Amino acid sequence: MEKMILVDGNAILHRAFHALPPLTNKDGILANAVYGFFSMILKIKADLRPDYLVVCFDRPKPTFRQELYVGYQAQRPSMDNDLVPQITMVHEGLERANVPIFEVDGYEADDLIGTLSVQAVEDNKEDVQVIILSGDRDLLQLVNHKVKVLAPIIGMTKMILFDSNAVEEKYGLKPEQFVDYKALRGDSSDNYPGVAGIGQKTASSLLQKYGNLENVYKNLGEISQGQAQKLAEGAEAAGIAKKLAQIVLDAPIKLDLKKAKVNKIDKKELTEFFREHGFRSLLERLEKEDRVEQREAASAKASEEKDKKQEEKDKNKQLGLLD
Repeated sequence: MEKMILVDGNAILHRAFHALPPLTNKDGILANAVYGFFSMILKIKADLRPDYLVVCFDRPKPTFRQELYVGYQAQRPSMDNDLVPQITMVHEGLERANVPIFEVDGYEADDLIGTLSVQAVEDNKEDVQVIILSGDRDLLQLVNHKVKVLAPIIGMTKMILFDSNAVEEKYGLKPEQFVDYKALRGDSSDNYPGVAGIGQKTASSLLQKYGNLENVYKNLGEISQGQAQKLAEGAEAAGIAKKLAQIVLDAPIKLDLKKAKVNKIDKKELTEFFREHGFRSLLERLEKEDRVEQREAASAKASEEKDKKQEEKDKNKQLGLLD
């Protein structure tokens, strides 16, 4: 099975910016997020050995969610002025390295990741497993037998891999129940309400018992009078919250697996990009990666030649050409 890494570009950039000290490049320009971002990419490439790599970003323009609910993410602080130019720098590095970038006005990176994960798994002849690199727990709703989420939990190095079992073990919910959980609870980080008076434990227990939001509302007669009244009064809020929480799976983008192949990455340009910024440790890691790949290629070639010789020997033996 082949492996694809879908990177939540904004999430990884933000984590790098806040996790690393204010490092500057050789020109004295702040570049800690740029360094951290590419450090993470190199780590993932070395650890997971993916066949495909794609990066998705948010766009600054409002999305359909702001149109649906005016207060969506309204309380979030503006992006730090020191981070803004680093986004452009990361884009430059990825474009020069020939790594596919997806970003679309009106959609969040989550929506693009959701759409690409579906296309990678369902719309291609290749057997592909998707690993989403992000600390955004909203993406856990996408987890299934072929989609996992790799989430940084401490700094830029310690991570946890969420498959369906890991999600359920940690949160007490199945991945497909996350949207309905948000519908009941709302999301304070994105500034939208759920059902007033329904707390974390109640939301979880309702979903564990009834499976999904629709079944909760179908069985209000079985639920305590107080909770049932809250649910009835909050039905409209729950419906809006569910639409806000649901990741789009049909955004107007198209995955081209051939362009996303890791072996299409322009290492010469990436090396030059690292050199221009004075990222010496990243250069060393890239050179080490090249040496490992060269050794593996040489070993694979030697093994292939050995197999061919043995195959020819066996064939000749069958033909009676050898004693």
